[in-house]
Amino acid sequence: MFRCGTIAIVGRPNMGKSTLLNALVGQKISITSRKAQTTRHRILGIQNREEAQFIFIDTPGFQTRLMNTLNKALNRTVTTALQDVNVACYVVEAGYFGEDDKKVLRLLPNDLPVVLVLNKLDLFNSRFQTPSERDQALLNFMKEMSQPWSDLGGHEDQNKCEFSEIVPMSAKSPGDVQRLLDVLEGYLPEGEAIYDGDTVTDRSERFLAAEILREKVFRFTGEELPYTSSVVIDQFKMDGKMRRIAATILVDRDSHKAMIIGAKGERLKKISTDARIDMEKLFDGKVFLETWVKVKRGWADDRAELRAQGLE
Repeated sequence: MFRCGTIAIVGRPNMGKSTLLNALVGQKISITSRKAQTTRHRILGIQNREEAQFIFIDTPGFQTRLMNTLNKALNRTVTTALQDVNVACYVVEAGYFGEDDKKVLRLLPNDLPVVLVLNKLDLFNSRFQTPSERDQALLNFMKEMSQPWSDLGGHEDQNKCEFSEIVPMSAKSPGDVQRLLDVLEGYLPEGEAIYDGDTVTDRSERFLAAEILREKVFRFTGEELPYTSSVVIDQFKMDGKMRRIAATILVDRDSHKAMIIGAKGERLKKISTDARIDMEKLFDGKVFLETWVKVKRGWADDRAELRAQGLE
């Protein structure tokens, strides 16, 4: 008996969903950052076992505050992903369930099996001095989250809904990741594999290159740069075994451009170098990367620009 099915990974921003996807797939295909709203596209990742194929869909963190055109598009990506999956992983931080988590809970379909993932267990454990204190606090939180969704802040029509499973874990722990896969396998329907055994994502190298560069922009600018920056690949072509990539980093203001470029261009050089190294690891080949920074005011509210980037 072989099983194959789709699993949506949902939650509010900064819950470690992309880190979890990378761990479940066993390879980095989704970018990570401490900055909220890093993931913007539906990222599909595939993990294969001897008797199962898991097709994971990483979604953007559901936006509950600044509702520009970009954020509305991100939320549509989340709700659409939930319509066509076999099971959902709802990711929250172990020990915390706040108002923004409740807003995501209200999106979950009543007829969909939902596995509650209590992520960042390593951070939760660090708050306690003794194992007994930690275990009791975790048990209390799991008991609280075992209530019907309506009692947790969901809609009234979710009064009969409960989480199918509750899995405390850290995405940094290989043992925890395998345990989550064991749980999810039971919710996959019987059926043949959809993807070849060596496929890890449905995204193109061009898309992955843009995401890697965007990750480095966030990593090297920290909290200085607002999330309204993006990357457009102007050229991606093979030159023998070398990939020649030309990319533009889009920002909203001249001051943001200066942040990315840095003194004498040093920050942009570091961003580009780190991105090139990661691309070469992922693509298993040499990369020649050229990077520019361009100011395009209001791009996050420009529907045409969002469509061009596949976000609308």
